Amino acid sequence: MTVDRSGAIRRRLALGFAVLTAAGLMALMSPGSAQAADSYCSGRKVRTLSFSTGSVQIYKRDGYVCAMTVPKDQQSRKRTMSVSVQARGSRPVVDQGSFSHHAGPVTVHAGHRCVRVKGSVGSGSVSSSWILC
Repeated sequence: MTVDRSGAIRRRLALGFAVLTAAGLMALMSPGSAQAADSYCSGRKVRTLSFSTGSVQIYKRDGYVCAMTVPKDQQSRKRTMSVSVQARGSRPVVDQGSFSHHAGPVTVHAGHRCVRVKGSVGSGSVSSSWILC
């Protein structure tokens, strides 16, 4: 005697897909915040460069450096923001424009080279020296 379990399997797959879709939609609908930055850059946070109107969060993983600029106030209004990461000996990777929640992320392969990071929100800005050497 054989038992047809294909209906049960299809229901479980549909339920799993529905849960994943709902989780993805909730993640997209949540407002940007400093805590949300963790989901944009992979790796571990190695540094935060704070300035008067925001901060640049820097992450590192397997020779890659990722950074993003987050405004200090978490209002959903657009404002001019930028973030830049440059590995020594290479050109900077830049994201700049008018954003509501964050600029970036930008990622460069630095290997074991130093990087320079810059960020701005409105009139405030920060620029590092060569770091993470």
